[in-house]
Amino acid sequence: MTHAAALENFRLSLGGRDVLPLMLGGMGTNISTAELALAVERLGGIGHLSDAMLMDLSDRLFGTRFTSEKAHRTAPERDNMDKSAVKFDLEAVKAAARRYVSDVMARASGKGMVFINCMEKLTMNAGLDTLKARLTAALDGGIDGITLSAGLHLSSMKLMAEHERFRDAMIGIIVSSSRALNLFLKKSASTGRLPDYVVVEGPLAGGHLGFGMDWANFSLPTIVKDVKAFLEKNGLSIPVIAAGGIFTGGDAARVMEETKCEGIQAATRFAATVESGLPYAVKQAYFNARPEDIIVNHLSPTGYPMRMLKQSPAITGEIRPNCEAYGYLLNHGECSYLKEWKARKDAADAGAAPEAMPAHEKCCLCTYMRNYKVWTCGTSAARLHETSVKRENGEWILPTAEDVFKDYMQSTGDQILLPAEARAYLAASHAAPAARPDLLRTEAASSHSAAGA
Repeated sequence: MTHAAALENFRLSLGGRDVLPLMLGGMGTNISTAELALAVERLGGIGHLSDAMLMDLSDRLFGTRFTSEKAHRTAPERDNMDKSAVKFDLEAVKAAARRYVSDVMARASGKGMVFINCMEKLTMNAGLDTLKARLTAALDGGIDGITLSAGLHLSSMKLMAEHERFRDAMIGIIVSSSRALNLFLKKSASTGRLPDYVVVEGPLAGGHLGFGMDWANFSLPTIVKDVKAFLEKNGLSIPVIAAGGIFTGGDAARVMEETKCEGIQAATRFAATVESGLPYAVKQAYFNARPEDIIVNHLSPTGYPMRMLKQSPAITGEIRPNCEAYGYLLNHGECSYLKEWKARKDAADAGAAPEAMPAHEKCCLCTYMRNYKVWTCGTSAARLHETSVKRENGEWILPTAEDVFKDYMQSTGDQILLPAEARAYLAASHAAPAARPDLLRTEAASSHSAAGA
């Protein structure tokens, strides 16, 4: 008999289908890989892809040459600080997204769903045109759902309204307040279509935050309750999914019971799985993280604060902007990092003393995210060491996506079910339970799992 508070006892209903109420966060660039998203989908949850820098990702996965062709075409603009002429080929944008999504969807099992996270802040020097290209191409590719993120998306529903799958695919929005949701609903009303779900992202999430530097004054349960109350007041029945700081299955069940939300989203723990796109060494850094290693800064040129590990190489890195090859954050020919880099270069060329140099506050986010040099994470990354075992060589055993998913589904209270490989390692080491508290935690969690089998 399964414990009453286990997450696997809940169901999330979307589009007439019931799935397990766990949504993988869409982490870019290619941290939420196809393999990670599909692993969650095959277990009956909702896997999330990211559509960040899909032209470059297509080049790496399929051998296309979208990035090099763009770089060659726009090379004459390299020394021009006004990047207005650095444009994306919209047909190439659509082709890259369509191919990537269709490849993933061809491998889906149908047991869960696969969504894609679409950031409005990826302005790509032609915000509405490129946004429409990305959204409609994802629909062309057969995606189960689109999650609108990193922006208010006041025009996004209209951009998709003419597509034949506009009313068939699931469409949701990430918000951090009922006010943002209200604006979205008002601007989308003319399409005659409501979102199928709302993800409420709280202040403890990783990556870009929907708050200012006063984020600590807010709490996820309070915001979720406020959004739920707003929906009820307006007679709207839209599932709400809570996100940010939900570390265990017990946390998930508590949030769902307290706020009456319909599901939860998790990302940080999945970022450190075998299937994640992060390099092995970065995953090890996540497991070694402590609370003081996790910071919120203004490194991103988007204007949003970001949460990341302070060891992220991008924080101290300073490279020439790669707008010709990438340029995903260009807006009307400008990027705040581009301006900063030019000011610092001019000052250095003029022989400015170190103390007189313009501040170094931003980074070339396209290049550093593409190369996994921005180690974004939620506050809960400081607890990752509780979820696995360190080998004698000092390396942590990485969980699989299935390990993490099952822990969220089956663990209750404050228990954590260790990865299968970690349990086998402990058993092989013949560690006495008293000497290995991790083994006690595993056995406790396993007993609940067995009881529900």
